[in-house]
Amino acid sequence: MATLFSRYLHTVSFSSAAKSSIISYLTDSLGFSKPRALSLFNRFSSTESNPQSVIFFFESLGFTNTDIQTWVNKSPQILFSGVEKALKPRIQFFQDLGLTGSDLGKFISKNPVYLSDRFEERLRPCVDVIKRFMIDDQSIIRTLNRCNWIDVKQPVPKISANIKYLEEECGIVGSQLVLVMTRQPRLLIMGESELRALVSKVLDMGFPIKSRMLVHALYTISCMSDQTVERKFQLFQMYGFTEVECLDMFKRAPGLFRASESKLKLGIDFFLNKVKFDKAVLARNPTCLMFSLEKRVIPRFRVLHILMSKRLLKKMPKFLNAMSIPEDEFLERFISKNRDDEEKLLLAYKGGDLVNGTQMWGHFRD
Repeated sequence: MATLFSRYLHTVSFSSAAKSSIISYLTDSLGFSKPRALSLFNRFSSTESNPQSVIFFFESLGFTNTDIQTWVNKSPQILFSGVEKALKPRIQFFQDLGLTGSDLGKFISKNPVYLSDRFEERLRPCVDVIKRFMIDDQSIIRTLNRCNWIDVKQPVPKISANIKYLEEECGIVGSQLVLVMTRQPRLLIMGESELRALVSKVLDMGFPIKSRMLVHALYTISCMSDQTVERKFQLFQMYGFTEVECLDMFKRAPGLFRASESKLKLGIDFFLNKVKFDKAVLARNPTCLMFSLEKRVIPRFRVLHILMSKRLLKKMPKFLNAMSIPEDEFLERFISKNRDDEEKLLLAYKGGDLVNGTQMWGHFRD
């Protein structure tokens, strides 16, 4: 089915009538003011422009009217691009990376600037630099979705220099470097002084240079402002953790500090006040705070509580161990083996009523 824009252009050639149709579409359908629409037309149109063929081309790829309206709003200059010389090769580039159908439409709608004239000058060279580090094309797509390098002036020299610094001076190589590229690619387009300052901040927190945890700390610190980091440390201190213990927890599990404050509060309160862990236990095992209370911790407690109340356990399990094992192993060890109570245990695990009382929690201390 032709889009609204197609119907506007169906009976006209690229003339004064086409100009009027294009401007009407930009104002009536996409919400541009008339001066803005006229400015776009005057700025990007040329004697070789054929907006009708652009729309038909994207329709042939299965793009919806919503997709097309989205990228026209964000990058209207694409409407005046050449299909054969510009758009087809650029689309083919992303198809070669594995993007097709609706996935391609969503990607372009999110990143229409990738189809602009800066594609050859900036984007393709950037991809050529990082592609040699990636194990698959999906990693490249994740990187491009997270950071728009195409609007950065001379991105390739910055990316190359920062990769060299991370590899040679920080010891961030291989899969760790890929982690930076896919999760926080903006680090690669930072100014040299800014990136070095960020690394220095992490080193000052006690992470040795070239340690395997350095990249995780760098990722976490780069995601948060100094004020947010301070609030997270203060939150732990509110529960009685010392500054040294807070730093130790950060060193053991940097990713924990990316969790929301509400998640941290619920987790700390649960383990200290319900499970009755000593703070020292939690400080040594901060990763348990990264587990989902709703989906993992409480369901497993329900099951263990029932087993203990029925005296079906030969030996009291350590709760930390019970939380950490894979789901299939937990189901096998604590549910499937108890066939007489399997239905009740599975109901508790899947979300039955919470166990009343807290008298059993002390048995699960590590």
